[in-house]
Amino acid sequence: MKKASRAALALTLSVAAVAGGIGFTAGASQAEASRKPEPVVQDRFDPLGPPMHQLRHESRTVHYADTGESDGTPVLFMGGTGTTARASGMTEFLRTTRQKLGLRMISVERNGLGDTEFDPKLGFADYTSDVRAVLDKLGIRKAPVIAISGGGPYAAHFAAAAPGRVSSLHLAAALPPYGEKPGYCGRSDAELAAAVREQIRDPRAWWAFPEDSPVRKIPGFTDRAEEDGARSYYLRGQLGDPEAQVHEQRLYCERPGPDLSALRAPAFVYTGAKDTTVPPATQARWADALPAEPVTRRYDDSGHDVQYRHWDQILLDVAGHADRTAVCTGKGNSGKTRVLPEKAAERALKKGATPGSCAWR
Repeated sequence: MKKASRAALALTLSVAAVAGGIGFTAGASQAEASRKPEPVVQDRFDPLGPPMHQLRHESRTVHYADTGESDGTPVLFMGGTGTTARASGMTEFLRTTRQKLGLRMISVERNGLGDTEFDPKLGFADYTSDVRAVLDKLGIRKAPVIAISGGGPYAAHFAAAAPGRVSSLHLAAALPPYGEKPGYCGRSDAELAAAVREQIRDPRAWWAFPEDSPVRKIPGFTDRAEEDGARSYYLRGQLGDPEAQVHEQRLYCERPGPDLSALRAPAFVYTGAKDTTVPPATQARWADALPAEPVTRRYDDSGHDVQYRHWDQILLDVAGHADRTAVCTGKGNSGKTRVLPEKAAERALKKGATPGSCAWR
């Protein structure tokens, strides 16, 4: 046999062998595939964070976030000092709970932060007007209001001006605009601007939580918080300009605070015993300003992070389950989160249960 013929025969045998092998492998793969569950590709996108929207109101552009199903219970979220409307996304570590409770988070951005242009003439009344405009556009008559930290004064002014639009008021480590003014109120604008500029030049430092803070257990939380700080002070090219922040802190110095006597909605105060930013004694001023005694939830395990550590309970309260308490029963990784009536929860805690979701363990 000639060399060319032998080579051709060898190639033919090799191809046949490979083809036979492929046939055998394909058959085995098909049989194996038939034993696997049908693969699933989702029909809708998962959210990457609170989507931003805008409207024109009183010759300015108002920016707001709206997260959740349109038929969910709307909740008005007012974040802390120097946060954007997307700061509500920092609570999405319990998104599943929020969704199961049927809650929809709406947050209206404040003057000079994030997407929103700064106007030194605007104050609390203008923000209240912006919130009303957003609620009107969305067809929302009234809603629970959650205020965190520096969102407290804004919530107070909104509740005083529009008490009929508040179905419940939830004040988490929230600064009350009553009683003694913050210590910095005696500083000049230049002194305050210098201090603020130093604080906000690095969003990682601005949003730093202590090493022992429970929020460090939340995957990606500190990264998400730092990103919002950068959004607040750099998104529109502000390059860390302290002007809007100084303006907001000046508003916090206004006294007397708004009259809340017309508010008929129930109020809840959440305070961390270790909070040095808005200490329990400062938060206690809410009780003097509110027309009815608020439900006060004090937590020994929290500082100025109580709003996150006990966000599960805040969600329950907002959804109308204030008579229930979230606790983790069992031991270690075998724990189970239960939502119990108040007395049953107290008994469980005495037996070793821990407050809130088992995720905190």
